[in-house]
Amino acid sequence: MSRKTGLGRGLDALLSGDDDGIPGAENGNADERQDTDGAQGSADTVVSIALDKLTASPGQPRKHFDESELQELADSIAEHGVIQPIIAADSGDGAYIIIAGERRTRAARLAGLGEIPAIIRDYTDQRRLEVSLIENIQRSDLNPIEEAAAYKNLMDYSGLSQEELATRVGKNRSTVANSLRLLKLSADMQKSLESGQISPGHARALLSVTSQALREKMFKEITDKGFSVREAEKRATALNTVNPPVDEHAKEKPAAKRTPEIIEMEEKFIEKLGTKVNIEGGIEKGRIYIEYYSMEDLGRLYEILSGNS
Repeated sequence: MSRKTGLGRGLDALLSGDDDGIPGAENGNADERQDTDGAQGSADTVVSIALDKLTASPGQPRKHFDESELQELADSIAEHGVIQPIIAADSGDGAYIIIAGERRTRAARLAGLGEIPAIIRDYTDQRRLEVSLIENIQRSDLNPIEEAAAYKNLMDYSGLSQEELATRVGKNRSTVANSLRLLKLSADMQKSLESGQISPGHARALLSVTSQALREKMFKEITDKGFSVREAEKRATALNTVNPPVDEHAKEKPAAKRTPEIIEMEEKFIEKLGTKVNIEGGIEKGRIYIEYYSMEDLGRLYEILSGNS
């Protein structure tokens, strides 16, 4: 492994001196900046590590890598090299664990490189999970299920509450809560969400269906008929209605024409609250209907609306 110094300041804030620029994280210290020779190095010291000495972190939240995107990155690396170093930790046996930069490492291997620039940090196991998760979130590298599973993994490992986790990763508590709810979907639904066959909006509509059997029925309708999120929400409301029974052949009343501003605001409510929201009325006045489907769901909505999220 060879040493390089003088890393330019044009790199991402992830490599800055304030402990990787991670929201809610404590400032880095000398122990977290040891180089591989055991000497104290600065936060911007870069070394070169042989690719065959790098292993993926067991807590790596990203499980799926698009082959075409990976090849594009490999082509870029073959031409320009690895511009931004990865972050790695010394495993103590001559190998190194990738903390941040799994995708770059894979692309470098694909490009035929023998080594890759890296910054060595001495992190605890919990810190490794946090850094890996946050780096992927900041880069929008995770699909919704990967992100939810990473949140749960970190909470289970570290004992953090949803609120504490939200602070550490720089998210609203409601965002973390809505993400974790996705893990309540069946395996087939989660797989469809991972692949992009259904969207997070479809997933929220499915979660609002209280009956598992009816949820499975609605999932098949979404995938077979190509329901939009709006259509899925309407279908979920219909399936949750016990009296009167739903007449699937009855024609719906034409919806009152609403302004783009009201429609946009309704979408914002849905995104924020993670449940079905309907605004009836216009610019001057109207009513807002917010649906809940259990006491747990009602408590979650109360925390959001009361400002405790």
